[in-house]
Formats: sequence, C-alpha cells, structure tokens
Amino acid sequence: MISGKASCGLQYAVKKSGSAVGYCALSIRCGTRDEAGYHAGIAHFVEHTIFKGTEHRSASVINSYLDRLGGELNAFTTKEEIVFHATVLKEDLSKAASLLLELATCPTFPEHEIQTEKGVVIDEIHSYKDTPSEDIYDRFEEMIFKGHPLSGNILGTTVSVKKITRKELLKFVKEKFQPCRMAFTVVADIDEERMEKGVLKLAEKYFGGSQADCPSAHGCEERPFPCGSYSTPVAEQFDKTISKRNHQANCVIGALAPSLYQERERLATVLLCNILGGPATNSILNSILREKYGWVYGVECGYTQFADTGLVAITLGCDKANLDKCLKAIDKEIAKLQSEPLSERKLKAAKKQLLGQLAISGDNGETQCLSMGKGLLAYGKVSSGKENRSLVEGITAEDVREMAVKIFDKDKVSKLIYI
Repeated sequence: MISGKASCGLQYAVKKSGSAVGYCALSIRCGTRDEAGYHAGIAHFVEHTIFKGTEHRSASVINSYLDRLGGELNAFTTKEEIVFHATVLKEDLSKAASLLLELATCPTFPEHEIQTEKGVVIDEIHSYKDTPSEDIYDRFEEMIFKGHPLSGNILGTTVSVKKITRKELLKFVKEKFQPCRMAFTVVADIDEERMEKGVLKLAEKYFGGSQADCPSAHGCEERPFPCGSYSTPVAEQFDKTISKRNHQANCVIGALAPSLYQERERLATVLLCNILGGPATNSILNSILREKYGWVYGVECGYTQFADTGLVAITLGCDKANLDKCLKAIDKEIAKLQSEPLSERKLKAAKKQLLGQLAISGDNGETQCLSMGKGLLAYGKVSSGKENRSLVEGITAEDVREMAVKIFDKDKVSKLIYI
C-alpha cells in the first residue's frame, strides 16, 4: 500500500488487491455536527443533491456514467463525514476517480433538482419516523447529546429541509469541501505507483498545486481534530418511557464511551460490546434473550466512535410482556462483567472471534476502501492488519472489566423506551 498527501493537502492511499473490481472513495471530514450556521440536515442534503449536476455534466449524464460501465456510484453521511464512493471494473477506475472529484469541486445544484430532492428526503424522514427501531435510536442520540452538535439528526427535520436553498448549498460546499479535509482511497488490482501518480494528477487538476490554493486552508484543523475545534459533550442521565401505541416495545440503553483517540479504552470497549451484544449468536445477550428464552427477535450492543466522545447503546425490540424480563437479564449480565474479569479462556476466545470478524469484514474491497479513508481522516495513516491484531491482543481482562464499570455506571446510563 502507498499513502501520502498531495501538495494541496488531499490525503490519499492506494492498495493493490487481486480482484477485477476496483473501489475508490472520497471521504470528507464534514458531517451533521458541522452544520452550525446552516439549516439542520444540510450535510445529508448535499450528499443527495451533489449528483444532480456539475459544471460539466448534467444529472442524467452523472446517473448513467458509471451505470453504462456496469459500475455503481453511491454516498452516505454520518455525524462527522460525507463519503462518496464508486465500484467499477479496474480498467474504469480512472473515470470513477475523476467523477468523484468533479462532484466535490464543481456541483451546480440546479433549482428544480433541489425541489425534487426535498420531497425524496422528506419522505425518507417520514419512513424513519414510521420505523420505531430507527426512530428511537435517533431520539436517544438527540437526548443524550442535548445541546451539543452531535444531537442533530442526520436527515434534519421536515421544516429545516424545506428551508435549504441553493445559495446555502453552494456556500456549505465551498466552506467545507476543502482538500485539507479530504482523503481519497483506492483498492484495486492496479500498479500502486502508477495509480498514485494518477491520483496526484487529479488532485492538481481539481484543487491546484498547493495548499495556498485552498480558499479556507487556514481554517482546516490538524489531527487530532477535536483539539480546539470540537467541544466534548456532557450527557445528562435520563430514564424516559414514551407511549407510542406500537405492537411491541422498543428500548435503548446506553451511555457515553471512549473517543477515537482513546486507543486502549476504545479497543477494550470494542471487545466488550462484541462480547455483550455483537453480531454473533453466541454473544451474551443474543444467547440469553433470543436463543435461550426467545424474548426478542434481535438484540445488539453497538459502539459509535466520534472525535471527542463515543456512544455505547444496547438496542432491542420485544413483546411488551417480555420487556421487564429483558431489562432484568441485561442488568444481571452487565453486573457479571463488572464484578470480575473474564477468565483467560473466555478472553482468548473473545479476541479470536473479534479478529476473525475484522479479517472477514476487511477482506471486502469496498470495506477496505472506506476504512482506509476513515483512518486517514482520523489518524493520518492506515493501520495494517498486523498492527490491529497486536492492539487487540494487548487488551487484558481487567481492561474489559474496567470499561464495563465505567460505561455502565448506574449513575451514567440512560434509558429510552417506546411502548
């Protein structure tokens, strides 16, 4: 793998794979938490409307450009990132790469397309509201991050989306879409050095030859970017039940957790969540709530990492009659993890499982490409599989127990129930 930084400030990484399929992604350090001064949901709305035309291509040309090659063009928005990515045959990779950078540097946001897309996004907002398992998590985030930029809903609201204007979209892109905030990543069966030259050539074409050409380069934060730019949230504990008249009960139990930059605590939390409610059927909560008693269809313990904090949340949906039993079982299992460290045998098995999951997930070219972009934005580097394995192997049973105590402290854990 080759990685570096173009003279304009754009970071990049190129990795050779053995697949005929090529992946490329443009990751931009700009998300929902960066919407101060703009209408809520503008980051996500930019992601939707940026495909609707550039100075050189119309929306119909953009939509069919990669389709005609059998490829795919996609995007997503998070609280801290907007990511555009493409999947094509390796021989078409340069076309896809050029398109991604063109979209980010000269979108036109045609007025008629904006109005059409507002209807699409508002329909998306309504669909989430009609899905209790999705809506409750968004509401939980809003409550636990109350008063902080991380509380914002990625989609925005019906009212805020209706108020977004073309002028506002152009201003947001000009201010936020700077090369010093970006990472371009490629995973394909290509010559790495040749691809690196191609990426540098594209960077110069779209951004110019130096960081001085970046209109707001002076405002681009250095890593780690929470320093001097983000304020760490302080959560207020809550235990709230909302009547929804749904056919089942939905619940989220969670608390603040380590950030991206608290390495040891972060990794211990990843392992803790995987043990407690990871995707495998042998995770503790899956084994008990689903497999043993059949109280839930699914339960999980997720961990979202941000620049200045993190969020661990246990989510489940169940028959209303089973809710109290589920909550008591969860409390009991967390208490066990808090009271004594895992045995050496259980810790070894948990690490093996996590490493296996990471290896299988990382074997996917698209996953690799997106992960590389996140690594560059967060740390300025892409960690190797060997480095990640060493870090996981270094976690101790006491590390896991300590995180169980800190995160699931009864004075810090919040709960939201829809019933």
